[in-house]
Amino acid sequence: MSEQYRDCIEACYLCAAACDNCAASCLKEENLEMMRDCIRLDMQCGSICRLSAQFMALDSDSAKSLCAICADICRQCGEECGKHQHDHCQHCSKACLACAEACRKMAA
Repeated sequence: MSEQYRDCIEACYLCAAACDNCAASCLKEENLEMMRDCIRLDMQCGSICRLSAQFMALDSDSAKSLCAICADICRQCGEECGKHQHDHCQHCSKACLACAEACRKMAA
């Protein structure tokens, strides 16, 4: 597996874990309605990150296309999480934006 794949796969798995933690933590927040978009994007982002990592590990011909989609969803999730001051949201935002960058490079 190339170094580029390895770095992107690692970023995807770190992002997926941060998204899972963020979604679970958001569900415990007092104002659940305010967290709705954050939770929704966390779930979508975690799923696409795991799928992208799997496609890269399989050396799929579709890995680059999937990484381009993943980069977009990670960016959306990172921006939404960044709106919230909770530590779990801020950590997730950083992981998402780092993954978006890694996936953009992979898709190029």
